[in-house]
Amino acid sequence: MTQTPTAHTPVQKQARAEISVPAQHPMVTLLGSGDSLLRVIEKAFPAADIHVRGNEISAVGDPAEVALIQRVFDEMMLVLRTGQPMTEDAVERSIAMLKASENGESDGVETPAQVLTQNILSSRGRTIRPKTLNQKRYVDAIDTHTIVFGIGPAGTGKTYLAMAKAVQALQSKQVNRIILTRPAVEAGERLGFLPGTLYEKIDPYLRPLYDALHDMLDPDSIPRLMAAGTIEVAPLAYMRGRTLNDAFIILDEAQNTSPEQMKMFLTRLGFESKIVITGDVTQVDLPSGTKSGLRQVQDILEGLDDVHFSRLTSHDVVRHKLVGRIVDAYEQYDSENGTENGTHKGSRTKRK
Repeated sequence: MTQTPTAHTPVQKQARAEISVPAQHPMVTLLGSGDSLLRVIEKAFPAADIHVRGNEISAVGDPAEVALIQRVFDEMMLVLRTGQPMTEDAVERSIAMLKASENGESDGVETPAQVLTQNILSSRGRTIRPKTLNQKRYVDAIDTHTIVFGIGPAGTGKTYLAMAKAVQALQSKQVNRIILTRPAVEAGERLGFLPGTLYEKIDPYLRPLYDALHDMLDPDSIPRLMAAGTIEVAPLAYMRGRTLNDAFIILDEAQNTSPEQMKMFLTRLGFESKIVITGDVTQVDLPSGTKSGLRQVQDILEGLDDVHFSRLTSHDVVRHKLVGRIVDAYEQYDSENGTENGTHKGSRTKRK
């Protein structure tokens, strides 16, 4: 294994850490194939010298950095002890969590190992679990609150994690049914102007919910569950006039609800039910002049007992790394130019 030592200023105080890896952890699981995981750590701490010999890892450098490096390896070994493999993404997220805690940007209650080993649902050979601290807190909030809002940019797992919790609740008989709904408004299009039958018009808006279901359940069982009413996927308009008891209800794309629709939906809550509302307030597709119900409800319900707002950021994006950078770039552009989503606030085509 080739290591590239980094020169240090002679007057700089140096610290050294020796990390012994137990024999039950093959070094390849800790360092990665071709030392890929080790390179992630070296890149995150370029001023430190990290050397590996046999089952011994040494780190030399700034005392604070060396302490963090030791914690990174300790957390990795805790994850590996559960039988879960480490990935480059998991190592990067572990380092980010530890650095945020060290810098006072996080309260540091949960450790990376606690975040990365919390299983929600195992289905079809894969396990669904949170990958960031905010995602873990979002999932925990769903367990402890009746109404939870998951607000954040695309790719942060808002809907996917909520769906996993819904399926988990159904399988453990905490609820008798799952209800998934979305407002049928996208990018300024109106259903009346789309070709086809009502079902054909509605189906594209609900397709992402079906896709998530297919990831979490045996696809052959979904038509049967839907025919029995155990799983219902419907436009938001179909919720009017109903009381939803003993159900796990998810409202997706909630930024495209009007204030009236949001109030209507929230008041559908029945006994022994749970509601999760997800949306991205920077991606509103309502007609010009219509206020987003998701934006307004934060001012109305913030601080209300048994209602929780989980806010996710670009740091919680679990899609391609470039997605998080795109979100940050738009936020920076808007901040510098007084725009929203890259569009001038005075424009008729702006998103609200």
